[in-house]
Amino acid sequence: MTKGDLVEKVAKAGQLSKRAAEFAVDTTFETIGRSIKKEKRFQFPGFGTFTVRGRKAREGRNPQTGAIIHIKASRTVAFKPAPSLKKGL
Repeated sequence: MTKGDLVEKVAKAGQLSKRAAEFAVDTTFETIGRSIKKEKRFQFPGFGTFTVRGRKAREGRNPQTGAIIHIKASRTVAFKPAPSLKKGL
C-alpha cells in the first residue's frame, strides 16, 4: 500500500476530501515521529509499539573489495506488533 492508497481509504472511510484525508495522514505520521524522537516510544493498542533501539559498533566488509570497514554505533526504530495483530497474520 502506498501513501496515495492510504489517503484514498481514509477519504472514503471518513467521507472526507482527499486533501483533508492527506492532511490527517501527514499530521498523524508527523506526530508519531515526534513522539518517537522525544519519548523514545510510541504505543498504539491493538496495533503495536515503536521503540528506539541502539546498534553497537561493529566491523563489516565491503562486498566489492572485501576490505574490513568499521560501522559506527547508531540508533534505529523497531516495531513490535501487538498480539492481536500478530495473530491475524
